[in-house]
Amino acid sequence: MASINPHIHFNGNAEEAFEFYKEVFGGTYSRIARFKDLSTVGFQFPEEELNKIMHIALPIASGSVLMGSDVPNILGTVNEAENRSKITISAQSKEEADTLFNGLSAGGNIECPIGASPWGSYFGAFRDKYGIEWMVDFTEK
Repeated sequence: MASINPHIHFNGNAEEAFEFYKEVFGGTYSRIARFKDLSTVGFQFPEEELNKIMHIALPIASGSVLMGSDVPNILGTVNEAENRSKITISAQSKEEADTLFNGLSAGGNIECPIGASPWGSYFGAFRDKYGIEWMVDFTEK
């Protein structure tokens, strides 16, 4: 059975926020990736964005993970007065990830097709037909 985890977007202060969350919840990060890890030949993030957080994950309870990222400048600024989170589903298999992704995204808008991610998981993101933002993730154990 899949589990659901919150994913929060930040305007360049994700690392600071997650250091705070880590102080409160304890534990250690299970994943951390920066935009410089995503840069490839033909696509480079601006210098001022390279050390920003592309993905961070902090296990906070048995089976629960708080996740987040900075929004790169090319995507604009997160309105901090509005909802700036996504629902992340952690699937137990690629097959379950595909089923959940395809089912929930039907009639919606796919933002990132499901497939291999630069941080090593099987990942996809979309806004469903009701405007709710979802991310589906499967990580081989």
